[in-house]
Amino acid sequence: MSWIILLFILIIASVKTMDSKKPMTVSVIIPAYNEEKTVANVVNAVKSLNYIDEIIVVNDGSLDATEQIAKEAGATVISHTKNRGKGAAIKTGFKNSKGDIVLFLDADLQKLIPKQVDKMIRPILNGEADVIKTKFKREAGRVTELTAKPLLSFFFPEIKFEQPLSGQFAAKRSFLNNIELEDDYGVDVGIVLDADVMGVRVKEVDIGNISHNMSSLYELNIVATEVVRTIVDRANSYGRITMIDTLGKSIRMSVLGLSLTTLGFFFIFFIRIRPSYLALYLGLAIIIIGSIIATYYVIKILRSSIKTIFRPDSKSRNFKSFFYMHSPLIVSALIMFAVLFTMLGSVHVDEGKISIEPAARNVIFWKQPVENQTIDVRGPYSVDSAIESETSIIRIPQDALNTLQLGYGDSIIINKQNYLLNQTIPGEDSVMRIPYNARTALGLNVRDVIRDTDLRNFFKDLYAEKKLSLTTSNITATEGIIIKNTASDGKTINLYLNNEKIGSTTGILKDGAYRIYVNGYLYKTINIDKNSPQKTFLVTKGKNVVKIEVAEDTKSSNEFPTSNEGILFYFTIPSS
Repeated sequence: MSWIILLFILIIASVKTMDSKKPMTVSVIIPAYNEEKTVANVVNAVKSLNYIDEIIVVNDGSLDATEQIAKEAGATVISHTKNRGKGAAIKTGFKNSKGDIVLFLDADLQKLIPKQVDKMIRPILNGEADVIKTKFKREAGRVTELTAKPLLSFFFPEIKFEQPLSGQFAAKRSFLNNIELEDDYGVDVGIVLDADVMGVRVKEVDIGNISHNMSSLYELNIVATEVVRTIVDRANSYGRITMIDTLGKSIRMSVLGLSLTTLGFFFIFFIRIRPSYLALYLGLAIIIIGSIIATYYVIKILRSSIKTIFRPDSKSRNFKSFFYMHSPLIVSALIMFAVLFTMLGSVHVDEGKISIEPAARNVIFWKQPVENQTIDVRGPYSVDSAIESETSIIRIPQDALNTLQLGYGDSIIINKQNYLLNQTIPGEDSVMRIPYNARTALGLNVRDVIRDTDLRNFFKDLYAEKKLSLTTSNITATEGIIIKNTASDGKTINLYLNNEKIGSTTGILKDGAYRIYVNGYLYKTINIDKNSPQKTFLVTKGKNVVKIEVAEDTKSSNEFPTSNEGILFYFTIPSS
């Protein structure tokens, strides 16, 4: 039983092998217009080859006996009611043919012999080519030499065929199904150009002596016009007319998209608009629009160019041509990526926020909302001397104060001298005016430029007093802080007035003694001990009771000063 099954398997395998080696079928299409004198000779030459499966003559509105003679010669004849052109006849014949290989022959060939026909088909049957075009001995064609070759040399320099307009050619149906055949005399060169760009194997075969009926000057003018149109159209479609063609439009729009994206980055980091978030959101909008435009058109470019780039022959030439045509896009992309990588290379991750500062403006993204703000654009800042007589005032931009977590009217101690923080002069949004003694202590010089991420390093470990934002006007509160350059583990301190929460602050809270002042006097010193259960402290003035609550853990870049470093809180509380 097993040998029967084995025999059955072998039979099936043999059948599949035979099917896979089934020879390709061949159809011959002969477009004819008033060719009663020569069409029979062409049909008879083809019939002499026993592997030809069908011969179709397309009678393109002939006024003579072409149709009848072709039928008598043994061809299948399809007729147009009026003359529609060589390309239209070829399209009709191709549409009605079935062969795996299709050979197109002119009907006016004189003294055509079977050997010449076989030369046109044999390389495809042998697997040597996908498209065969012919050359033959004749006087130089006027249209070829005066129009086709100069244009091809300009737009398609890789095409070196001796006779690019030869009307005799064969091709695999699989290739012909993927191209658009022209309706006129441009059909021949159109097939050659499509084959070249698509990277299929094209072979020019010499078929020896052959002759056509000589065309009149009028007819040659029509042929030349249609050939020129086809070459220019193909050059336009395949990106050979750089920057004014279909591909050129995609290149221009891609460059526009990439340029807009780059402009968006510059808006965010280098263009100053008040308020600062306006430049940020405008820049983000430009980046999004530019990215969409660039992505859409880059995809179109890749889809239209990839076959040309990776053609199996002359890759170096194609890459060179690709570079010349796409260099604006390539340069724009490199600029955009350079800007992008500069941004990514300038990322600083700190607890609670992510900063991106490319030696210019600092973009900050908070991972945890800070005062309802999750994104901001800051810096850089240039240092200048203080205004005359302002020896105890530092004029500082709002962005810098946000980074230091201070505000206008707050004060900072530098080398034992108190400096009031004040607004910048109009038009100096990025200028820090610092008195000489303070600049010396901070190690700064006039015209120094400070990046936003470096700002806290210059003010590190300095003591400052800042006003707290409270939800009541009944009392005011000032807290002391010590500026740090990195975030560390800290605590949230909540403030309550008569059991109603009025504000909160954060800071690094160490074990030790902390001083609380009320109305200009030391009210009490409280002791903080992480092991102590006491987490609330009361301040009473008349009927007002302020509760200080040490609450949950958090991260902070400021430190609460102990009693030998400064004050914890200074309250102004009315007596009643």
